[in-house]
Amino acid sequence: MPARIEDYALLGDTETAALVAKDGSIDWLALPRFDSGACFAALLGDERNGRWKVAPAGPIKRVTRKYRSGLVLETEFETDDGVVALIDGMPLRDERPNLIRIVEGRRGTVPMQLELTVRFDYGSIVPWVRSIDGRWHAVAGPDALVLTTPVALRGQNQHTVAEFTVGEGDRVPFELQWHPSHHPVPAAIDPFRALRETERHWDDWVGHCGYGGRWNDVVKHSLVVLKGLTYHPTGGIVAAATTSLPESIGGQRNWDYRCCWLRDATFTLLALLEAGYTEEAQRWRDWLLRAVAGDPASLQIMYGPAGERRLTELELPWLPGYEGSRPVRIGNGATNQLQLDVWGEVMDALWAGRRAGLTASEDAWDLQLKLMEHLEGNWQEPDEGIWEVRGPRRHFTHSKVMAWVAFDRAVRSVEAFGLEGPVDRWKALGAEVHAEVCAKGIDDRGVFVQSYGSTDLDASLLLLPLTGFLPPDDPRVRATVDAIATELTDESGFVWRYHPRPEVDGLGDKEGAFLLCTFWLADCLALTGRRKEAKALFERLIALRNDVGLLSEQYDPVAGRMLGNFPQAFSHVALVDTATHLNDTEGGAVRRRTSDQGVPDSDG
Repeated sequence: MPARIEDYALLGDTETAALVAKDGSIDWLALPRFDSGACFAALLGDERNGRWKVAPAGPIKRVTRKYRSGLVLETEFETDDGVVALIDGMPLRDERPNLIRIVEGRRGTVPMQLELTVRFDYGSIVPWVRSIDGRWHAVAGPDALVLTTPVALRGQNQHTVAEFTVGEGDRVPFELQWHPSHHPVPAAIDPFRALRETERHWDDWVGHCGYGGRWNDVVKHSLVVLKGLTYHPTGGIVAAATTSLPESIGGQRNWDYRCCWLRDATFTLLALLEAGYTEEAQRWRDWLLRAVAGDPASLQIMYGPAGERRLTELELPWLPGYEGSRPVRIGNGATNQLQLDVWGEVMDALWAGRRAGLTASEDAWDLQLKLMEHLEGNWQEPDEGIWEVRGPRRHFTHSKVMAWVAFDRAVRSVEAFGLEGPVDRWKALGAEVHAEVCAKGIDDRGVFVQSYGSTDLDASLLLLPLTGFLPPDDPRVRATVDAIATELTDESGFVWRYHPRPEVDGLGDKEGAFLLCTFWLADCLALTGRRKEAKALFERLIALRNDVGLLSEQYDPVAGRMLGNFPQAFSHVALVDTATHLNDTEGGAVRRRTSDQGVPDSDG
């Protein structure tokens, strides 16, 4: 059995990521990219699907963990024999990915054990393993790994094992390096130096953070997570480091999140800009422009880390799934869906980039004109919506709101930056969309609903005031926020996306509370003047972070455990946004995406 999701920590080099459990087992590692086949896939099965464990051989009395700097992790084990630390890190690569593990003796003499099982292609391929010049090599198909260590290794039933002891002051290194199997074996590196340089790099990066509010450490660490999920060669940011971690244990809501969603663009861009990371924001904006270039009719909701369009969804039947949650999927079939809201997200992100003074792109506005031309003739269509339902297409209210956002940002861009475009037509279309949403997207109570003609609530409608569709003091906004806060939450105030029904999403099985939506609720509470409630909800949210400050996509309040892919970029982006909104040094004013206007500061 893999560990609980919250028992994992993230390692990363801004091109791929690994997950290491509290017991010292790396149960997930995809090489050489986030979306490559995993050589350690025990996360979605067991040790037979690949893992690398380094831990004390005897009983462990206590485990404590912390990030030394950035994503360099220290796990300290206390046993009856003494104390050892396991220091794990992935140096930012020059060419090849490296994973370094150093065992450091701190007290006494502790017997240690190593268990290494490599299974390329998501746990399906047993490699050819041999020792050459004192280095351990594993090769299968296009992939090769080489392990360099002074510890004597031996083979045992298609696994690699070792026993060694660590005394006080001892430091025992392990360096695992990937390379294409048809290339020469790379030279070993100095693991101690590489780890020191990696820590210095992270210290320098964090030192440039411009946030200085009440939740300083929390925000900075979430920004580190976001940086760790960035694909450095292109600037794209993957939604999570994993695939197929379930939204309900034993259920079928298991998706591959190692892709870059357009929907994340505005929130991510604003979070980076608010923290002073202009270079990362610029690279994310440039990735966005490259990804969406081409025929507007073929705009996708997500792309690969380098902007790849073909993300064919496959099921891996040989993997039993996390705690039996099947199927295990790679790729994502939702890429072929129609989700009208992404037009609004793209226009909003590029508007935000211009407002922030990002370096202008000569071709950006021409691309936006083509996107708007397509939207003008298609905004009336039903779609699969923000939650990527696999049921029939509907007229989702949020999708129409974001179509309005696209028209609104197009008009604002012309008026603010002297660009050329059919402003009068866009204003008329925006007014038409706005009127339709206010007529068809609302129920008899004056509450906005999931889709036209429905009575279902949907947490995406918390974005109405955040996007500027309606002012926060509008009675319909207040009624919608109140309805979601009372009818779409658990006892702790954590928000569900919607109440699943097979006729809507094609699945129907339950899921956990959605952390992103709960941050949105905190934003709306603050925006409508209920700052004490907003702060209390935000504090409950950050208390959900695990011992090393990570959040997944969802949370099961009954079982008290995390659900969904991990760590989730959107959860950490939302944390940064909400912390910024609630920053006491700014008087508690919530910054909306269209205005710098302050908000009421009552506790009503």
